[in-house]
Amino acid sequence: MKKTRISLAVTVTAILAVSACNAGSSSDSTAKAGAQSPAPVTASSAPTTPGPETSAPATSAAPSSSVPSSAAPSETPSSKPPTGKPPAGTAPASKPPTTKAAPAKPPAAQAGLDERCLTGRAICIDKRTDRLTWVIDGKVQYATDVRFGSAETPTREGAFSINFKSRDHVSTIYHTPMPYAMFFSGGQAVHYSADFAARGYNGASHGCVNVRDKGLVQQLFEETRVGDKVIVYRSAK
Repeated sequence: MKKTRISLAVTVTAILAVSACNAGSSSDSTAKAGAQSPAPVTASSAPTTPGPETSAPATSAAPSSSVPSSAAPSETPSSKPPTGKPPAGTAPASKPPTTKAAPAKPPAAQAGLDERCLTGRAICIDKRTDRLTWVIDGKVQYATDVRFGSAETPTREGAFSINFKSRDHVSTIYHTPMPYAMFFSGGQAVHYSADFAARGYNGASHGCVNVRDKGLVQQLFEETRVGDKVIVYRSAK
């Protein structure tokens, strides 16, 4: 009986000890759970007001998936700058009619020379103006004063050519010097005249074309060739 009571006492004591352990364990567990689990945060229903340095809500920092397609960069290539060509199917604008300028007259024509003097190489002699002009391909080289024959021995007019040249020629008829003579019609020639240089138009030749500028007639003699044209004419006023 005594042993039974001792056993019972031991049993009761053990049960009480187990109950106490379970109770302590439960409270320790609850305490630990309370320490590890943060208190639930109650979301505020009031709208968040951005701070003074924030211009947009925090949610706008994240890229939105609903950005309109027009805001995104276009994938189509940008249009090319205009090239100045009309669009396809458009008739080109008609060009304004171009007016061709009249060809410029050669200096010889502007000087009022005979048209026969405008081509090739020509000694052009105008009996109205008393001028001899040396012309090459329509370009005036130089000009000088000349004198002609008298009414009894006139200088012939027409288109001739140099057929003979004589640097120190002397007339076989009048026995007068004819330096730098360029014969163009029979005995008539273009040559230097000391009488013309001395007396001017107070005298006349025997039909030749007298030149009073000795240096110029010498240059003309050097530049001309047999076959060059000699045109003697009277220009219109």
